[in-house]
Parts: sequence; C-alpha cells; structure tokens
Amino acid sequence: MTDTTSRPLPASTEDDHYGEISVELLGENREKLVVSGERIPTVTIVRAPEAEVDDHIVIGTRDPRHLTITVDGEDATIKPGKGKLRRQTYRVDVHHGGIHYRLVPNSIPFSKLTRDGKHLGDFSSDGDRRVIAEWQEEAGTPEPLDAAIGYALSAAFGTGGQPMWMMLVDAVSAALP
Repeated sequence: MTDTTSRPLPASTEDDHYGEISVELLGENREKLVVSGERIPTVTIVRAPEAEVDDHIVIGTRDPRHLTITVDGEDATIKPGKGKLRRQTYRVDVHHGGIHYRLVPNSIPFSKLTRDGKHLGDFSSDGDRRVIAEWQEEAGTPEPLDAAIGYALSAAFGTGGQPMWMMLVDAVSAALP
C-alpha cells in the first residue's frame, strides 16, 4: 500500500488544446513545481534550499539566484521581476531554445503570456495550483512548449494584480482613522 498522506495529489486542468495538464508541488518545503501532460514537455521549477521563503509565492521566492527551470530536462533561464507596486514588476521571463517567454499581469485575475512579444493567451491562478488558460484565437494554436511554460509560471508565481491606483487607494484608506 502506498502512503499518499505525505504527498498531495497533483492539481489538474483540462486544456482546450493539450488535454489534462498536471501541476505538482513537491518537497517538504514546496521547493519543486512540476508541470506535465501527455502532449506537453515537462517543466520543472526548483527553489534552492538556502532561499528565504515567501509564503505569498507558491514556489517561495522571486529571487532568480535561487530558482532553476528545466524543460524536459534541458536547462532554461528564469528571471522573475521583484514584484513591487506596478503590475509590470510582477513579470516573469523565461529564455529557452532561443525563445523569450514573458508572463505579466494585465488585469486583476489574469496575466498575459507572450512568446517573443506575441500575445498567446491569458492565464489565471490563485495559488491553489489550478490554472486556467484562455488562448488568443488570433495567435493560432499554441505550441506544446507555450502551454507548458504558461502553466508552470502561472502555478509557481500566481497571476493578475491590482492596478497601482487601486493599491494607492487601499493604502490611503488603511491609513485613515
């Protein structure tokens, strides 16, 4: 009999183009996120053990010095923004095989995925490892790598963000008696 109490079941999503996509968060300290599916490459994001963990981020850090990413076992480069006031600072860039991907918030619930500047789709994830992808029809059918990267970044870092003016209103409201 297998002990499943120490390892949570993967979250899965049914993608319109690539079927079931699984997101697993592994390790005692959730330091490894794995996205896989029958028709997409496996993407793994790993946080280094010495990294300071931020509980507001699924993978635990936005510090690129403490993150690695692989696509079907091949190294790629990941560089999250620092995540400050403006939505743009929450972007996450990945370079793999001469391709540049960027996931950046574009509304409160969604983040936009681009490949070499071309808008491929919008992703939504609220930190529970479940990801929703809304592909842009005018961009054509997404490539398997597009889906794998989009799901991995959305699950690891979350999506969406308030505009700066809303954050300022919230800050002022909180400061008033």
